[in-house]
Amino acid sequence: MIKIVVSGASGRMGKRITELARKDADFKVVAGVEAVSRVNTRIETASEVDIVSDLNQIKAEYDCIIEFTSPKATIEHVKIAKERKKAMVIGTTGLSSEERAVIEEASKVIPIVLSPNMSVAVNVFFSLIEKVAKTLRKDYSVSIKEAHHTHKKDKPSGTAKLMANIVKEKLGDTDIPIESMREGEIVGDHDITFESKVDTLKISHSAKTRDIFALGALKAARFVAKKNKGLFSMSDVLGL
Repeated sequence: MIKIVVSGASGRMGKRITELARKDADFKVVAGVEAVSRVNTRIETASEVDIVSDLNQIKAEYDCIIEFTSPKATIEHVKIAKERKKAMVIGTTGLSSEERAVIEEASKVIPIVLSPNMSVAVNVFFSLIEKVAKTLRKDYSVSIKEAHHTHKKDKPSGTAKLMANIVKEKLGDTDIPIESMREGEIVGDHDITFESKVDTLKISHSAKTRDIFALGALKAARFVAKKNKGLFSMSDVLGL
């Protein structure tokens, strides 16, 4: 059994991860972590898991931290995980290059899965984009569109940025326009278009519920709990 701590436990993703983990015999949710301002007001909605405001307050043994929070909180928790030799699954988006460097340094000591999108299908989507970009090369112009709910803070999404980076790796330092929309309660829509003078190729992914991300995060936790150290992506988790 893998013992996990869910960071951002009272948020949309945190609650779904907790609920799904509680229904899975492979996992035990030891505790949740949440900002001080939300601990007392949201504890009743967090699936009966004890919530603390500081990761250091958790005395119970655990194997892995699943992190869907802010960049600042994520880096604080990475440092604690490094000290305690705990595995991490990080789905936090909006990380700066400096913050990513901290994560990379910590991965020399602990195992970390870092991905802006934990969905299994989205990571297959990434693989398809890579193959298309490699095949079509510079004969096609590329553009990306993404849409999310109004609560999402980062713009463009981490998924859209990764899509652009995948194309850039195959085409060189090319400008990939990204159109972002924030509307209603859209879970996450991503489209990429390859267009030439003679045809157009579009690849799309649309998330119906947040469960696709939560299930992917748990799959990543199963993977990373068996590792000693290293920085991994969902492609590594899925063997793509």
